[in-house]
This record gives sequence, structure tokens and C-alpha cells, in this order.
Amino acid sequence: MIRDPYGRPVTNLRISLTQRCNLNCFYCHREGQTGTTRPTEMTADEVATIVRVASKLGIRKIKLTGGEPLLRKDIIEVVHKISQIEGIQEVSMTTNGTLLPSMAEKLTEAGLNRVNISLDTLNPTKYEEITGHPFLDRVLDGIRSAVDAGLNPVKLNMLLLRGVNEDEVWDMVDFASKAGVILQIIELVSAPSVGNDVFTGYHVDPKPIEEELRRMAVRVVVRRMHHRRKYFLPNGAEVEVVRPMHNTEFCANCTRIR
Repeated sequence: MIRDPYGRPVTNLRISLTQRCNLNCFYCHREGQTGTTRPTEMTADEVATIVRVASKLGIRKIKLTGGEPLLRKDIIEVVHKISQIEGIQEVSMTTNGTLLPSMAEKLTEAGLNRVNISLDTLNPTKYEEITGHPFLDRVLDGIRSAVDAGLNPVKLNMLLLRGVNEDEVWDMVDFASKAGVILQIIELVSAPSVGNDVFTGYHVDPKPIEEELRRMAVRVVVRRMHHRRKYFLPNGAEVEVVRPMHNTEFCANCTRIR
């Protein structure tokens, strides 16, 4: 088993399959690098080889990320190969959801267990302002397709942005409840690749939102990972708040490498 310098066992592996993306979100370090050349990407066999070795060292869960992993023409093959490797208990993916409508069922059949879908707003105009593309309807269709295909749980990643979507939090909570998905409200973090202007201009502390969730919740569960709380609300919604900037125990129980 792999252990980090602090003696913690490493059981989760995140693999970035591509830097290419079909969106151009203003806050993203990838910046929609549609022109990135494919030779920099691992082949399906290379990904499988890494996962096979990792499995022998104690890795049990694989998260596929990007860029946008669904841009890879061999993504079904990639998922199938790694899902068949002995010892791997879960294969999940983070995606912007725009390509899910036609792929969710195939991904499930290939062995994908669950999915995180990035969705910062339910407003078409805001969505285009954030991503540079008018693809909100595709994402909403993708969410429905993922749920119908049995990818469970489906989680929505909502990055909280000051002056952009902080007024939509409760609409998003209601949407998540009706759609049967889990909502993750994520705090914007400062990173050199993003730039201080983005952080300074758009960061908002989610603490007031979390306090209101705590007040409303019928049940609260503390997750070991990130030492964060999941709030179960009266309308059936499940909401998590990811606060890496204001949680001193955020990294304490990490079991991931990337």
C-alpha cells in the first residue's frame, strides 16, 4: 500500500485524461485549451497500465478528469479497460455535462459508477457569460441522462462566484432536489494558474450559506473526506459545502493522489 509522508494510506487516484475542453470558463486554469495536441495524452492502454500498477499498490477508486474527458474519442474504451482491473472498486468522472446526453448510457455499460457535473448557474445568459458557450440545455439534458442511466450518485459542482451566482444558491438547491442529485457548493480558491484578479473579484465566503443550511437541515452528516458536512433538507435535497479556504481540517484525511 502507498502511504504519503504523513503515513496516510492512499486509496484514490485522479487521472487527467486531456487538457482539451469545449468550454472556456473564465475562472478555469485550463481555459478551454481546444488546441492542445493529442500526443500529450495517454492512450487507453497507457491509462490502464497505470491503473493496473496502482491497484496492486492499494488504489481502489479512480476519478477521471480533464479538461473535458468526454472529448476523448476512446473514452468508452478507457472506462471499460480500467473498470475491469482487479481491485478497482469505483470509477467516477468529473465532466461539464455537455456531451453526456448521448454518452451516459454507454458510460454506465462500460463500467462508470458515478459522475460529477459542473453547473454554476441555471440562467442561460449567465451560463454563456461564464463558459463562453450557449450549452446550458445540453448540460440539463446530460444531468437527466446520467440519472436515467443509473450513474449514482450524480453530483453537481456549483462554484460560488460573487456577483454572478450567489443569488442562485437556493434555486440550485431546489433544482437538485427535483432532479434527484446531490449539490456541492464549492468555494473559489486562490491559485497562481487562475490569477489573483479572479480570486479577488469573485471570491465569496460560503459560511453564511452553510449556517443557513445547518439551520434548515433535518440531518447533518460529517464526511471524513475534507471533514465537511452534508446537509439533508426537508425538500429532500442533499447539499455539501466545500470550503478549502476556511476549513483547517480540509486536507487532514486526504487519501488521494493525482
